[in-house]
Amino acid sequence: MIIGIPKEIKNNENRVSMIPFGVEELTLLGHDVLVENNAGIGSGFTNEDYVNSGAKIIKTAAEIFKSADMIVKVKEPQPVEVEMIRENQIVFTYFHFAADKELTTGIINSKSIAIAYETVQVGNQLPLLIPMSEVAGRMAVQNGAKCLEGSMGGIGKLLSGVPGVEPATVTVLGGGIVGMNAAKLAAGLGAKVYILDISADRLKYLDDIMPANVITLYSNKHTILDLLPKTDLLIGAVLVVGAKAPNLVTEDMLSLMLPGSVIVDVAVDQGGCVETCHPTTHETPTYKVNDIIHYCVANMPGAVPYTSTIALANTTYPYIKMLANKGYLQALNDSESLLSGLNVHKGDVTHKGVADAFGFDFVTPKLAIS
Repeated sequence: MIIGIPKEIKNNENRVSMIPFGVEELTLLGHDVLVENNAGIGSGFTNEDYVNSGAKIIKTAAEIFKSADMIVKVKEPQPVEVEMIRENQIVFTYFHFAADKELTTGIINSKSIAIAYETVQVGNQLPLLIPMSEVAGRMAVQNGAKCLEGSMGGIGKLLSGVPGVEPATVTVLGGGIVGMNAAKLAAGLGAKVYILDISADRLKYLDDIMPANVITLYSNKHTILDLLPKTDLLIGAVLVVGAKAPNLVTEDMLSLMLPGSVIVDVAVDQGGCVETCHPTTHETPTYKVNDIIHYCVANMPGAVPYTSTIALANTTYPYIKMLANKGYLQALNDSESLLSGLNVHKGDVTHKGVADAFGFDFVTPKLAIS
């Protein structure tokens, strides 16, 4: 199989979808790997590193999309990339379709095979989402703490406080991987942390593993309304697999928060769980609504590309190898986990969350590939 690794072109996105180790393993198995010029430079991997591992360096993305049987990326294809995707071409990346109808329609029309990292599922786990969720959860606190500073327009609170001054209060909506990592880091810095979830079992688990300055609460509208007036940093960490995130905080509810408070919505790439959130970039990461700072960068892990690239590539490689060795049809038939990642197949929408988001007809993955 010919596998293409284009350079990521989303704003300030410096990750790359495969590290030299993966290239070397695939070439030893007899596959050709095409890497766009300087695709890995932002993550610390040079053209020479890839060449030494067996890759061929290609000057332009257009040449890669024209030649490759499978495109492996990090972020969702940008409009110029969607135009280059060919019929029957496999595209393996983060798509987050439910937040972007234009992208979904573009991929449907391309008649390609879109397999989304974020919906590959093993039991109740999302193995290809976990590493980036871990990074994003920790960065949410790191960036939120910075936004709280007066020089950034924030309320002027130090997350940890100091002797004689109480720490900031952090509220985390969602107790999954993002929420757990956010709560862990915020608690480690000394903040007072509330973490909310709708799963009693998850709350029991979090209560067992978190330090004493983390308080677990069952999530409902009344609990959120009660917490907002005392929340300095609100972190949205809600995930509904493949579907649009629910709006748990409406614009009207912002009036309960103190001016200069901060919202970091990690769920923004799935539509956001705060009504007033919309995607921003690392270049212009924040904006204000009702004097509340919103930090809604849709590719937060892209700011730490070395860490993020290696963490992601380590988890995606076994699936890439499976697709390359077996071909996509055999790989999907052999792996229920990989099959759950199939979102669009040659014009059919094969993930119910995506179909429901836009009213498209849903075709089961099994039927689509039969």
